[in-house]
Amino acid sequence: MSTKKVAIGAKPTGKPAPATADAWVERSRAQEGGVQKMKRLTIDVPEDLHRRIKTRCAQNGLKIADEVRELLMQKYGES
Repeated sequence: MSTKKVAIGAKPTGKPAPATADAWVERSRAQEGGVQKMKRLTIDVPEDLHRRIKTRCAQNGLKIADEVRELLMQKYGES
């Protein structure tokens, strides 16, 4: 009879997981040096528009969120 060896993963760090998506976004912004509180915005767009946005952003090495944020800032300006 052979014995089976089982690998055990790393010990948990004990850090609590963020309670909400908003908390996760805020923590991420704080780590990036951002000082302005961020809120999540979810919108639906037609599939073909999403494909064009995603393609253009990929070609230019941009994130969709950054591109949309810039367009919104152009429309509504700094607060």
